[in-house]
Amino acid sequence: MIDLHLDVQRASRCTDLPSDDSIHTWVAAALSGRRDTAELAVRIVDEEESRQLNSQYRGKDKPTNVLSFPAELPEDLDLPLLGDLVICAPVVAQEAEQQRKAPSAHWAHMVVHGTLHLLGYDHIEDTDAEVMEKLEAGLLAGLGFADPYAPAEELKE
Repeated sequence: MIDLHLDVQRASRCTDLPSDDSIHTWVAAALSGRRDTAELAVRIVDEEESRQLNSQYRGKDKPTNVLSFPAELPEDLDLPLLGDLVICAPVVAQEAEQQRKAPSAHWAHMVVHGTLHLLGYDHIEDTDAEVMEKLEAGLLAGLGFADPYAPAEELKE
């Protein structure tokens, strides 16, 4: 069992947000077997805050689904601080609808995805993306969710 200290901050006007318990479960799944103890914050925001942070830190002047800010600690400082996730609730909701996914499935994916980034996983190179996507799919399956990278089923008319 992981010793997880999680600070969930809600700075969004959206009301259909996952519970703190769900977020805790998703973070813990991503950390399982990778960290024994961790401390992180998950901040849920609206478009403007996401856009500002994405512009400042990534040079992209638009909101995005999840931003990961790994803690940058000196090597000799032994703290469990992992970092911060900033998740844009309206973007997650819009993507879930566009991708024909249940909102909870997409939220779980964004939390797992962001947590893996905090652990150092990346998807810039194709080979790294394959590793990360396979790991995400396995973690989400263990949580009862479908593969987030599988093609969306066509809507039946």
